[in-house]
Amino acid sequence: MQKSKLQSLEKGKTHKVEAKPFVKWAGGKTQLLDELASRLPFIIKESKSIERYVEPFVGGGAFFFYLKGNYEVKEAFLYDINVELTVGYKVIQKDVYDLIYQLEKIEKEYLKLPEEERKKYYYRTRDEYNRQQETFDYENYNGDWIKRAAYLIFLNKTCFNGLFRQNKKGKFNVPFGRYKKPTICDRENLLNVHVALNNTHIFAADFEESKKFITENTLVYFDPPYRPLNETSNFTSYDKDGFSDEDQIKLSEFYREMDKRGAFLLLSNSDPKNVDINDDFFDSLYAGFIIERVNAKRFINCDGSKRGDIKELLIRNYE
Repeated sequence: MQKSKLQSLEKGKTHKVEAKPFVKWAGGKTQLLDELASRLPFIIKESKSIERYVEPFVGGGAFFFYLKGNYEVKEAFLYDINVELTVGYKVIQKDVYDLIYQLEKIEKEYLKLPEEERKKYYYRTRDEYNRQQETFDYENYNGDWIKRAAYLIFLNKTCFNGLFRQNKKGKFNVPFGRYKKPTICDRENLLNVHVALNNTHIFAADFEESKKFITENTLVYFDPPYRPLNETSNFTSYDKDGFSDEDQIKLSEFYREMDKRGAFLLLSNSDPKNVDINDDFFDSLYAGFIIERVNAKRFINCDGSKRGDIKELLIRNYE
C-alpha cells in the first residue's frame, strides 16, 4: 500500500478496508464469519452502519476486521485481558511503519538461516521476550513497545501451530515450528490493520471494564475463551490466569446486565452437547435468549483424532 493511499484512508475518504488478524490466535473466528454476519441486527444490515461496537475479548479480531471491511463502524472499543496482545494492537495503531521496519529486518535475518540456526534464533528471541517482560512498562507507551510487538508477531509466525500460550508465570512457552518460508512481515495487512484501527480505543482489561462504553443499540460481540469440551481440548491459556466455569457464569451475568441496557449482544462458545447431550451448562446460563448451534471445525486439540466437525453456540438477545 502506498503511503498516499494510506493517508487518504486515514482521513476518512473511505471507511472500508480489507484487514485480517495480524496474529494467529487460538479460537479465532475466521471460519464463523458468515454465521456471525448473517446474525447481525436487521437495522445494521440495512443501514450498513454501526454507531458503536464493543468487543470485550478481541483476540485476533477476525469479526472486528470483517465489520470494518463491510460496514461503517463509527466508533469501536476493543478489550482483552492479554496485555501482550493489546501491545501489538496499540503499536500497529500508533507506529506501524516502525513496526514494519523491525519485522522486515527480523524476516531477512531469519529466512536466510538453515533450520537448526533458525531454531536457535527462535529460542534466543523467545528467551529475550520472556526476560523483557520482567522490566517492561505496560502502562506507558514508549519505543520499547515496538520491539515487543515485533517479537510477538515473529514468535506467533514461527512457533509450533502459530499459537500464543503462557505458563502460570506468564511466560510464552510454545516450541519452535518448522515452517519453510513463514511470512513474518505482512506489510500490506499491517497497513490495513492500522487503518482499520482508526476511531478505535484499545484496552488491556477484564471484560467487565467494557461496561462503561455499552449503551442502548451498541453492538457487542463476546468471544470468550471457550469452555473445553474435554481434557485434551483444554486450551484456555491465552492468558496465564485462564478462564474457568466460574468466569463463564460471571460472563453470563454480565450479558444479562448489558441486555437490560438495550445493547445488541452476540456471543459464541463451545457446545458441551458435542460430548454429553445432557450437558445444559450454557442452555441454563443463557435461558431466555436465542441459542443456536452452528457447524464449525475445531483445530486446537492435542489429540488429532478429536479435531474435526463439531457444533458451536451462537447466542443473541435480539431477533
